[in-house]
Amino acid sequence: MPMYAGFYPQDRQFDDLWAYATRHNLPVLLHTGTTFISQAPLEFTLPRHLDEVATRFPEVRLILAHLGHPYEGECVATIRKHRHIYADCSALHYRPFQNYHSLMLVQEYGVWHKLLLGSDYPFTTIDASIDGMRHLNDMLEGTNLPRLNLDRMEEMFHRDSLSLLGISA
Repeated sequence: MPMYAGFYPQDRQFDDLWAYATRHNLPVLLHTGTTFISQAPLEFTLPRHLDEVATRFPEVRLILAHLGHPYEGECVATIRKHRHIYADCSALHYRPFQNYHSLMLVQEYGVWHKLLLGSDYPFTTIDASIDGMRHLNDMLEGTNLPRLNLDRMEEMFHRDSLSLLGISA
């Protein structure tokens, strides 16, 4: 959580951390995007900062939490660019239209395979997250807005994320 500790993840003082995670095949989840804490600078949470980390450490596996909300476009561009950067979709179902827009970016950029299911437990449940996502197209009834591909979404719900992250069970 760079914004709470007050650091830029791409700062070279953390190169030993990224090297260690790479060497030991440890995925690293980073909070990206918004926070409720007024003293926590959003600047530290921008998904673009992980671009530099992945450029220097191309084998490190990173997960950008919350799809970088509200910087989803930046997050999608970053996960698309780097082979081992992923994002989770946790805590997005609270804002259905923004969630729809965020997942439409995922769909249009062709990165469903880089999206991981997340719940943001204990603040919500996996069932609430999945249910909210499955019903996003419902609010589009009577419009010509494009629909989310529910088959790709279901694949994401049921994918073996451990092997995707290089973790053997």
